[in-house]
Amino acid sequence: MSATLGAFIKQLQPDWSIEIFETLSDVALESSNPWNNAGTGHSALCELNYTPERADGTIDIANAVKVNEQFQVSRQFWAHLVQMGLLADPQEFIHPVPHMSFVWGDKDVDYLRRRRDALKDHPLFAGMEYSEEPRVIRSWAPTMIPGRKKSQSFAATRVDVGTDVDFGALTHGLLDYLTSNGARLRTEQRVKNISREKNGTWRLTGRHTVGGAPVTVRARFVFVGAGGGALSLLQKSGIPEIKGFGGFPVSGEFLRTDNPDVVARHNAKVYGKAAAGSPPMSVPHLDTRIVDGQASLMFGPYAGFSPKFLKTGSWFDLFATIRPHNLIPMIAAGASNLSLLRYLIGQLLARKSTKFKALQEFMPKADPKDWYQITAGQRVQVIKKDAKKGGVLQFGTEVIASADGSIAGLLGASPGASTAVPIMLDVLSRCFPDRIAEWEPKIAAMIPSYGKPIATEPRFAKKLLASTAKSLQIS
Repeated sequence: MSATLGAFIKQLQPDWSIEIFETLSDVALESSNPWNNAGTGHSALCELNYTPERADGTIDIANAVKVNEQFQVSRQFWAHLVQMGLLADPQEFIHPVPHMSFVWGDKDVDYLRRRRDALKDHPLFAGMEYSEEPRVIRSWAPTMIPGRKKSQSFAATRVDVGTDVDFGALTHGLLDYLTSNGARLRTEQRVKNISREKNGTWRLTGRHTVGGAPVTVRARFVFVGAGGGALSLLQKSGIPEIKGFGGFPVSGEFLRTDNPDVVARHNAKVYGKAAAGSPPMSVPHLDTRIVDGQASLMFGPYAGFSPKFLKTGSWFDLFATIRPHNLIPMIAAGASNLSLLRYLIGQLLARKSTKFKALQEFMPKADPKDWYQITAGQRVQVIKKDAKKGGVLQFGTEVIASADGSIAGLLGASPGASTAVPIMLDVLSRCFPDRIAEWEPKIAAMIPSYGKPIATEPRFAKKLLASTAKSLQIS
């Protein structure tokens, strides 16, 4: 997120100075790290939680269309940077990988069929294939059919224009562009406090993580893109807009295999359907991941709980962010999400053999010897005030900005990185209202769809998808 915003500012206002603070020894070691996130390139092609079933049995595709359109905006910006030579080889961070949905049982098969019917004529979901035939599905994903009971009903959809995105590599590429054009990256420097000066600027204070030498910097504008660490820093800034917000951390685990024989037989990102009563974060998926040119498979997530807001955070992170103004929203959100708590407890108590059976529902002949467990990044879900309920747990992201636009930050998680570009465009418009009109011609040159609809213009959508696919070498 921070790297994306920095790249925008460098393009729009190259005379501004930019300083980037990173607590760790390198960037993208937390949520942007490829092994700490699913890296799907969230475009709602296969994620079933974006297309819920209404009470009347129809499928609501509004959120899927929105997420896909946002991802296309991100693709346009990346393609622009590649075309300008500002991002190196796009194959370092994005690869073509088909996206599939896979379900079993008559009820879910019927749902998937209706979902396909609702999406198939939409320009952003063109080319979606559907099948209930074992032979066809086996040609799409060879490991998912052998060993399955012949009596079991199942179905799948497939879109062959899906992608796998390594957001760690992309972050490095964006920051290489920034630092080679005057921005300063300060690693191993932890920002501890943000305070307002009398002249309206912001004073950031912190320390070097090695040696403890103090650090102080002043800025006219601050963006807090610290992942789970953003809540605490925004609270310390004292802006009233952060009041009422809290965070609920969820840790995660995946199973991973690098066995070339197994990996070679599965080239797809396959999303299933969450069990009844389970939260959106529990949607199981079997993903092809390509990192540093090497393909692997990941399956999960298996949720857990830790009060840390970052993998490298403190065990006191959750408790340190509790304030009088967010206590009621946090209690109310917890009381209304008992199913989430039960899910987390169940995941924590589940045996290894039980967890592996979840993988075998996707890959019946999976062998435990081929797979090992990895710990994913911490996800901090947004808790916010609600007039009726007192507080709600929000699945998604939330931009917090001061009234004068001098400081902003981002809370929340998925779809996150895939929609970084439209989210940062929102930050620019909210924080620089006096400049956005001046910048808009430049933004439109970088993002042809800026200010225009994609989802309702089939020819325009087709042209955009083709042009960005060519620039990003994923066609």
